[in-house]
Amino acid sequence: MKKVIAPLATPAAPPEVGATLQRLRLERGLTLEDLSRTAGVSKSMLSQIEREKANPTIAVAWRLANALGIGIAELLTSEAPKVDSIRMLEPHETPTLPGEHSGYVLKILGPMELAGRFEWYELILAAGGALVSNAHDPGTSEHLTLVSGSIEVEVDGNKKKLKIGGTARYEADRSHAIRNIGKTEAKALMVVIHR
Repeated sequence: MKKVIAPLATPAAPPEVGATLQRLRLERGLTLEDLSRTAGVSKSMLSQIEREKANPTIAVAWRLANALGIGIAELLTSEAPKVDSIRMLEPHETPTLPGEHSGYVLKILGPMELAGRFEWYELILAAGGALVSNAHDPGTSEHLTLVSGSIEVEVDGNKKKLKIGGTARYEADRSHAIRNIGKTEAKALMVVIHR
């Protein structure tokens, strides 16, 4: 009697992390450089992973998952998660532009896919801090509402002080500045509309 040998089980291929990583990165509006800085993984390694030229080590996958605010299992699966009717962002998922040298922090509250058309931010200015901007594209306007503290807006040398709850609306296609003229931190909400 001839003995039948069962075929060896084919090992499962490693998960294709690249497409998942790229999808998650883009959903959060992050560039390769942003994710590289946050996760502590080189930009070239991220690029190789996204192009399926390299698979991350467990340590690298863990750092990427933490930087994206997800569990490592979500990064290692190729299945797109079901879309929830309400997408919640945890505080650490809000992209932030630190301008420590100028005394400001700008939190990007709007979705990245609207950038360049309609943007909104939370602006936090340290005492004496300033957000100084060159002229934006023609037709751009900004709308700044003071939540707390003391802020002055300057456009073309014209300065106006805001009251708490007040809003300054101005043409942002000219040089402009937002300054904290108080002795404590100031917070404001800013909407930028591009035409």
